[in-house]
Amino acid sequence: MVVPRYIGRVSLRHSPLHDEHLALGAKLVDFGGFEMPLSYPAGTIAEHLACRQAACVFDVSHLGTVRMVGPEAFTTLQRGLSNDLRKIAPGRAQYSHLLNDRGGVVDDVIVWWVSQERFDVMPNASNTARVRERLGGDDVTPDRAVLAVQGPAAREIVRAVSPDAASTPRYSVATFEFEGEPCVVAGTGYTGEDGVECAVPSEIAPAFFDALLAGGAQPAGLGARDTLRLEAGLPLHGHELSPDITPLEAGLEWVIGWGKDDFVGREALLALKQRPPARRLVGLLTDDRRPPRAGAAILEEGVVTGSVTSGNYSPVLKRGIALGFVASSTENEAPLEIDLRGARLPARIVSPPFYRLAA
Repeated sequence: MVVPRYIGRVSLRHSPLHDEHLALGAKLVDFGGFEMPLSYPAGTIAEHLACRQAACVFDVSHLGTVRMVGPEAFTTLQRGLSNDLRKIAPGRAQYSHLLNDRGGVVDDVIVWWVSQERFDVMPNASNTARVRERLGGDDVTPDRAVLAVQGPAAREIVRAVSPDAASTPRYSVATFEFEGEPCVVAGTGYTGEDGVECAVPSEIAPAFFDALLAGGAQPAGLGARDTLRLEAGLPLHGHELSPDITPLEAGLEWVIGWGKDDFVGREALLALKQRPPARRLVGLLTDDRRPPRAGAAILEEGVVTGSVTSGNYSPVLKRGIALGFVASSTENEAPLEIDLRGARLPARIVSPPFYRLAA
């Protein structure tokens, strides 16, 4: 069970793996109302490189799980989310958006279609209540832990713990058992690497986590998870996505199920589709080790043309990388600069994922 911790007037929830994180010397931070590991003693860069070169395990129990069951679950999700579940089937996972009437992204979610009439919707931590309010369902977040095992050696490590979990293909969903308890696994992740995400009952989560560590997975925190997703060019809600940013502006039209008769935000998106958006999301690569930061202005010929939404140092490329919005008229070859507190950092537009540029 997730137990609240009180710091002054702030109540922070705990992952079922909280004691394990403390024993490993993790630096803990408040994230989405949970006290979660930012990094372990090895540090964020070491954890990042371990994921790219071998395998890491991330505790992502702060993510929500809203369970939708029954004969109306499919129809409710079709109406409530942007993507079209008819593209997939039971035993598959799908990325989707919860939109507002203006077409802005209230949250981005992963839907695990576990069985014919059961869907586990995975919102961002701070949006779980909002998603449940819109879609209904049961919040089963306190009942399980979610561990993401990512990296080129991820499946080999998971195989020693559960061959069934390790054999789950990319974007597939399956069930398996650990210590006699039912668990769910999806071939999903947020690092750009292969791997799986396992939802296991809270009571056996520490044993599952310890088994992965014993098999060679390195524990990694939210710091590495963020640098990995940025290198992979993956959007983060509150940065590249928000209620004021549409999927069309973020270059995610593939998340829109245009073939559906109706879903929240459809009419607004149809209207926006008739005219080019004023801005577009791009990847930015610098030749400097200094990391761009969210909110920094992007300039073209000295004129502000946009702003950085996410920026950091890339441990693989050993230089600064960023995602940001620029004017739609900005040419891909245009010489750009990022304003770092008055210093101008030259940058050029590239197509993510960034880490493949090292190949």
